[in-house]
Amino acid sequence: MTKQKVVIIGTGFVGMSYAYALVNQGTVEELVLIDINKDKAEGEAMDLNHGLALASRKMSIKAGDYLDCEDASLVVITAGVNQKPLETRIDLLNRNSAIMKSIVRQVMDSGFHGILLVASNPVDILTYVAWKESGLPTNKVIGSGTLLDTARLRYEISKLIQIDARNIHAYILGEHGDSEFVCWSKAYVGVKPIGDVIETLDEVGFDDLDKIYLKVRDAAQEIIKRKGATYYAIGMALVRITDAIFNNENSIIPLSVYNGGTYAIESDLYIGLPAVVNREGIDHVVKLKLSEDEQEKLVASATILKANLNKMTF
Repeated sequence: MTKQKVVIIGTGFVGMSYAYALVNQGTVEELVLIDINKDKAEGEAMDLNHGLALASRKMSIKAGDYLDCEDASLVVITAGVNQKPLETRIDLLNRNSAIMKSIVRQVMDSGFHGILLVASNPVDILTYVAWKESGLPTNKVIGSGTLLDTARLRYEISKLIQIDARNIHAYILGEHGDSEFVCWSKAYVGVKPIGDVIETLDEVGFDDLDKIYLKVRDAAQEIIKRKGATYYAIGMALVRITDAIFNNENSIIPLSVYNGGTYAIESDLYIGLPAVVNREGIDHVVKLKLSEDEQEKLVASATILKANLNKMTF
């Protein structure tokens, strides 16, 4: 990875929240924005460029086209469409799948050989589509998966027990959607199991953990109800993944990754699992010893994703 160059495809709320966070954190050397609306991409690039005199590092920012993907280390896809009235979930999946295929085809035609990061929803299914269309190895195609859900989880636990969220170690696994679940058996505060922590607190009980799960699962809808869309936190989540790749961190992050048999679930799909991330993309999926209940939930989540994939046209 010789150049810290990122191409963002889709300059909507999510794409630009990511771009803004990249510029603020000084993560990249070069940033290229691509959108079907070229004027929008140009305007966004102009706006970001006007802040470079105040930024933490020198960088190049421009609106571009798919040829700019050739020497990019990372291409991040945030483009997609929303559900139409009376449109079924499968109709939406097929429509977004067609868009993803078109995007990935143009990316690969440029000669791109870096890492593909998908944030478009439904992310697990569209990451699978991107992998199939790209022909890249599975470690080079990643979905943002349950990282945002996990960040929400850590925030809610932090608020409940009054400990910094950065000291909460817990994961949401499975589909980035209604069938996701908390891996409570592997949740820690510092090095202490969360169950042990709850037992020491007078005003906090185990039923509060169930309430936290529901808050996390329904968080997007609650935000959408109030402001129309969610984008800031996912933008920061994408920067976290970018840092792990560019800095060759070998960090463990819950992402939408290909399950090639690491877990005893449907194997030919992308699903939210903890994975070690470095400059090669996914180094390996981390195998956790799940409780019986958690294993059942992971199987159920994978079954839902597989059923949707089987209904789609490829």
